Amino acid sequence: MSNTNIKRVKSSDIELKDKLVSIQRVTKVTKGGRNFTFSAIVVVGNEKGIVGYGLGKAKEVTDAITKGIDDAKKNLIKVAIVKGTVAHEQYGKFGGALVFLKPAAHGTGVIAGGAMRAVLESVGVTDVLAKSKGSSNPHNVVKATMDALTQMRDAATVAQHRGISMEKVFKG
Repeated sequence: MSNTNIKRVKSSDIELKDKLVSIQRVTKVTKGGRNFTFSAIVVVGNEKGIVGYGLGKAKEVTDAITKGIDDAKKNLIKVAIVKGTVAHEQYGKFGGALVFLKPAAHGTGVIAGGAMRAVLESVGVTDVLAKSKGSSNPHNVVKATMDALTQMRDAATVAQHRGISMEKVFKG
């Protein structure tokens, strides 16, 4: 699946909010004993259609979170949001995680679990029905959700891609 419609965004002059999705304590056993480090997955977004995720690893929790935020700012994408919900039904997959996003009526709220909720709220979706299937690993769920969001296309993009008017998109 090649995503030709991914729109990369620069993080300069955008007000981004960060959300910590997961933090793990990782242990490496060596000859000298156990070495503890921390791994943090962070999602950043402006709640207006721009979102990114990042992974940070360090010996201290705060350093891991900071590294995760910096990494997330390097991987920002623009997502099509229509009236506070996703443009259409979409599946996303990464590793063993499979996610399903479905548009919802105004006032429904974000019906999604853990890692998916963080991504969807950061991108600015206010009403969506979402289901996570398969793996519940937060890393894979975040990446599968991002995969589904990168495949989203609004009607204007579809019309432009096909070379037809907006009216023909909805009639045909």
